Amino acid sequence: MKVTHTMTTDRRMRHPHRGFTMIELLIAVLVLSIGLLGLAALQAQALRNNQSSYHRTQATILAYDMIDRARANREGLDNGNYHLPTSTQVNGCTTTPGCSAAQMSTNDMFEWNQLLGQHLPGGEGVVCRDGTPDDGDDAANHNCDNAATANHVIKLWWDDNGDGNIAQDERIIVEFTP
Repeated sequence: MKVTHTMTTDRRMRHPHRGFTMIELLIAVLVLSIGLLGLAALQAQALRNNQSSYHRTQATILAYDMIDRARANREGLDNGNYHLPTSTQVNGCTTTPGCSAAQMSTNDMFEWNQLLGQHLPGGEGVVCRDGTPDDGDDAANHNCDNAATANHVIKLWWDDNGDGNIAQDERIIVEFTP
């Protein structure tokens, strides 16, 4: 007895699987989509962290800028003019011989506040003598105690995440001695 196969039966036997089914294709697209969404979320988080790092770097640079200004005006620093100086522009006060030590400290604070506003979102800061530098919520509530044995402190706050509020993790504090 001779068995004959039809052509379609022979073709199926030689090539039992041909292509993807629609369900396999949809599952592959779903897995790929989830992976791409995860990658986009990772990229967004990296950008936020990069911006936060940039703000912290700017705050550090600005803090050391004020320290340099105070140290350049040694008389004003020794006389206590850098404990909560007012922020007033003094025309023609770009060098110590052009104005008094007190005028220089108020002009330094004015220029420094201008830089804070330019480089930090919602940036504000104080320069003071403080025995407990880790306290203070913002420039208005700085909690500087002016203790006689305390170091000078630069306290900076900014709105790092853009929510309109300054949180405790959006600040730096730098102590310095004359």
